[in-house]
Formats: sequence, structure tokens, C-alpha cells
Amino acid sequence: MNNYDKIATAIDYIKRNFKTQPDLQEVAAAVHMSPFHFQRVFSEWAGVTPKKFLQYLTLDYAKNMLREEKATVFDTAFEAGLSGTGRLHDLFINIESMTPGEYRNGGKALHINYSFAESPFGNIIVASTPKGICHMAFADDPDKALLALKEQFPHAQFTQMVDLIQQNTLYIFTQDWRRLSEIKLHLRGTDFQLKVWEALLKIPMGNLTTYSRLAEEINNPKASRAVGSAVAQNPVAFLIPCHRVIKATGDSGQYHWGEVRKSAMIGWEAAQTKQ
Repeated sequence: MNNYDKIATAIDYIKRNFKTQPDLQEVAAAVHMSPFHFQRVFSEWAGVTPKKFLQYLTLDYAKNMLREEKATVFDTAFEAGLSGTGRLHDLFINIESMTPGEYRNGGKALHINYSFAESPFGNIIVASTPKGICHMAFADDPDKALLALKEQFPHAQFTQMVDLIQQNTLYIFTQDWRRLSEIKLHLRGTDFQLKVWEALLKIPMGNLTTYSRLAEEINNPKASRAVGSAVAQNPVAFLIPCHRVIKATGDSGQYHWGEVRKSAMIGWEAAQTKQ
């Protein structure tokens, strides 16, 4: 088998046996490779380590059980092949930035303030928890924008009001971008997504990068496609500047809130930095 066939076989093995939580040695043996060589080849092809891939599969299984209310947190941990609720708790915290109970409740105990505001690029909706900004999007249709927010946190309590966290965030349209450190974020995502979003925050205003360079920035140069997916799933428009990522050809590429808006944002920022 070539490397692709071996990795495909390994992925299938992990998917069929994830409930027993196979270790690196076991999976490597299943495809007749040394653990060291298998770890390197798998990471290159899949963009994540075998252990992380196993964690994602386990988490997806647990999420489905909790979402469909098929079992308690204890039973879910057992069914997912974990040694106890502590490991399930750690898995959710590390990947989803929330506990299993919080996930099952869909943000039931979460209180979110939201408001609409004007920006140089059209109306936006901005939402915050006591921990920081959890959502910001362009709101060409306010009703649809609010519905999209509520779909992310189906059981949270919402209040339409402007709080201090939102006010500090909206200063980015009028104040020095270097004050970004004063803005707090409350995000949930995989380790990979959070790493990509953190890398986006490091792109200076007025500068652009490509998906491949962003992949190199997070030390995963072969993960350009996965980086593109993480960029597209950015939950905080403009503040996490996914609009600063373009194709290697120089084409601005697609943008969730419109290619014209993306071009306008790039041009506006370039003008701001030359003043």
C-alpha cells in the first residue's frame, strides 16, 4: 500500500474501533508501520495527529448522544470508550471550550447581550457574554442575523442591549487597531480552528496573507484546505480579520458576507494605514 492507502486504512480502523480508544502502537500495527513513521505520515495526510483524530471522533459520538438526550453524561463517557466523566469533561473543554453539560443544554445557562450597530461596511450584529464577544456578523437582514445568532445558542437567554464589552469592540472601527488586546473573546471551536483564528488576529491592519502562508504560520503547511475551512467558520466578522486572507493568485476569493464587502474592507484598511 502507498501512504494514502495506509492512512485511509488507519482512519477506517480508528472509526471502527474508537470505543476501545486504540493507542498509537495499535493503529500503527494495523497498517504495518512503526509508530514513529505512522505518526509522521498520518499527521502530514490528515493535518492532525492520530490521537487528535481519535479525540474528534469520540467527541462527535458523545455530542450526538448528548444532543439527542440518549444518555446521561456518565453513560455517554462510558459509551464513547472513555474511562470516566472527567476525561469527557476534559475533551469538551479542550475542543469545544465548554463542559458536556453546557453543550447538552445548548447554552441554557448562558446569558447573551446583543445589539445592532452601524459600521463603515454596513449594519452589524454584535453579541457578548460576561466573558467576551461570542459573535459578530454583518446584518443586511436584521431578522435573519438574529436568527443565525440564536441558532448557535438555542437555549441561551438573550437580551437586546449594548454593554461595555460591545462598546469596546465597536471602537475598532474608529480607534487604533493596536488596542485589540483590550477586547475579550468568548469563542468555542476545535483546537485547530482556535489556532487559525489566533493566527488571523496577528495579521496587521492593511496587510494580507494567503491560505498557504496561514497554514505555515500555524506550523501545518500542508493544511491549506483545512485552514480555508476554519477561516470560513470564523464567528466574529472583521474583529477576527478573515477578510485579510486571499488566494495565492492575488484574487480576493470568496467571503461569507460578500466579495464586494471584502474588497471594500481591504481597500478601507489600506487607506487607513497610509493616513
